[in-house]
Amino acid sequence: MSDRNAYEQKLRAKLDELQAEVDKLKARARSAQADATIKQEQEQEIDKLEARREEMREKLDELRHSSDDAWDDIKAGAERAWGTLSESLEKARSRFK
Repeated sequence: MSDRNAYEQKLRAKLDELQAEVDKLKARARSAQADATIKQEQEQEIDKLEARREEMREKLDELRHSSDDAWDDIKAGAERAWGTLSESLEKARSRFK
């Protein structure tokens, strides 16, 4: 397996893990006994996470369809996007405690 394929599979697995986390946060938000303002904030955090997850899926598609010459540049962009997504997930987790 090439490094490129291994990286794509790694990203796909991370995205699947992230989806599971988002699903948990959604369930927690639905069952929370919080006031309307807190629920709205939680929903906004989930929306942000889902938007960033979609950006990562787009980066993954770009990686999959990129030429060998462009692959390194696109990979760097995917790494930056993953960092942003990870930060957003941590923020959301802290708001749901």
